[in-house]
Amino acid sequence: MANRTEKHGFAKEAYDKIQSKYDVAQAHQALEWVSEMIGEQFDTNGEPDNVYDQLKDGRKLCQLINTISPNSISKINTGENSFKLMENISRFAQAAKAYGLSDAETFQTVDLYEKMNLHQVVLCLFALGRKAQKQGLRGLGPKESDKNERTFSAETINQGNTVISTQYGYNKGATQSGMIFGNTRHM
Repeated sequence: MANRTEKHGFAKEAYDKIQSKYDVAQAHQALEWVSEMIGEQFDTNGEPDNVYDQLKDGRKLCQLINTISPNSISKINTGENSFKLMENISRFAQAAKAYGLSDAETFQTVDLYEKMNLHQVVLCLFALGRKAQKQGLRGLGPKESDKNERTFSAETINQGNTVISTQYGYNKGATQSGMIFGNTRHM
């Protein structure tokens, strides 16, 4: 992790707000799920430092996505070269998007590698768990809802078009006449 200068002012407030969203219990659940899915025992304590230590090299994340979607990542980098480890994390994020996660559900490499937003990393694992559950694998978190598309006949649609909603301004004769919301705007 790069040594960054301490944040001040607005940047500090924004950083603190992001860090306040982090949930230790949720992170613990996510690490337990990762451990079970890849078949490797490791410390699943949900403290931010442990989550960072377990996932920072991206190897476990690459193993996880390969377990869920085989051959998603062909080469997992080993060693201690920072760029190679960050490449592992980046490959995981790309494979997660290819698996069906949206941009809002994934995270950027620096969120994990520089410990900027571990909450987003945990959210990504939960989103991946929901998608895996939908595919019949052991999931994480609540089950993702199924699409419930409805089709209506032309007759039903026409009946709906004849209903006058209160959004159109008619509410049993009520009007806004006589209502005063303060002084008028003087130009």
